[in-house]
Amino acid sequence: MRQDINWGELGFHYTEPDYIVRAAYHDGVWEEPYATEDKFLHLHVSATCLQYGQEAFEGLKAFRGVDGKIRIFRWRDNARRMQKSAEGLFMAPVPEELFGRAIRLALEKNLDFVPPYGTGATLYFRPLLIGTTPRLGVGPGRDFEFIVIPSPIGPYYPGKFHCTTFVVNRNVDRAAPYGTGQFKVGGNYASSFRATEIAHAAGMDCIFLDARQHKYIDECSAANFIGIKRRLSADGQPCGEIEYLTPKSSAILPSITNDSLMTLAREMGLKVTRRRIRLEELAQMSEAAACGTACVISPIDKVLDPENEKIYSFGPEPGPVLTALYRALKDIQYGRAEDKYGWCDIVTSD
Repeated sequence: MRQDINWGELGFHYTEPDYIVRAAYHDGVWEEPYATEDKFLHLHVSATCLQYGQEAFEGLKAFRGVDGKIRIFRWRDNARRMQKSAEGLFMAPVPEELFGRAIRLALEKNLDFVPPYGTGATLYFRPLLIGTTPRLGVGPGRDFEFIVIPSPIGPYYPGKFHCTTFVVNRNVDRAAPYGTGQFKVGGNYASSFRATEIAHAAGMDCIFLDARQHKYIDECSAANFIGIKRRLSADGQPCGEIEYLTPKSSAILPSITNDSLMTLAREMGLKVTRRRIRLEELAQMSEAAACGTACVISPIDKVLDPENEKIYSFGPEPGPVLTALYRALKDIQYGRAEDKYGWCDIVTSD
């Protein structure tokens, strides 16, 4: 294990690994993945990834557990989601089995970069698929390169599991209905920079609304949205059913983390609902959060809606439902609880 890395102080930043893994696609055939110390691309200036954004990526993690074993979380779901992104951009899908071999090879060649248990850090994998065919005319390429970039990371938001303020942005649309929002492609993130960088400068993050009507919650910056609703009695006290709400939209990336949390929420007896959520419904929620591979769960303390001069508050500390869900998921990822769903692949141990 690397002695020159302060594991407990890592943020969500790139740390140079020893090796990355690559595989190329030519003439309808994928080559075998191989590890290399070469971290640079050798691209033609007219490659379709540069000219027309023919690119897709993923994000997943490996965890060193309480038992010393290393677990890769739900990589098959990432492989399948990347295949859908590839099909959406007319790229050659990476076969699931090849995707898995590449992830395992990247782990095996960088074992010293898997953070110790208890530091809150993980080994993050960034699988990347790019079009490499030189082309000036508008259209997809026919040659591709698949790359797995590993890097140890800390929490996405400083302070680990703590509350963040979000602000509603109506001036920028992250993705159009029936566009590329359902795929994990770089253009969706580049289109959000105009809004997110302004919010980040103010110590906040963005909530994006649907691009058609600007009435419904779509995404929290680059993550899915979760809202917790409790049924209230006549005197305003919580009683009965607790509902886990998350948006349904053709412009939202299907989050593997959100899917995991919905499964755990059902197990805890929560009603799970995926539907369109009007912004004003925030007033009826007791807890809210962003969720995704990078942030896991990022609880929201308040949402600012400057245009309507409204503030939706959820409290300065993470709520009990989100806290329970966060702990339940982390317990599975770190081997502290039984993995009933077969989410984790145990690859190696010390």
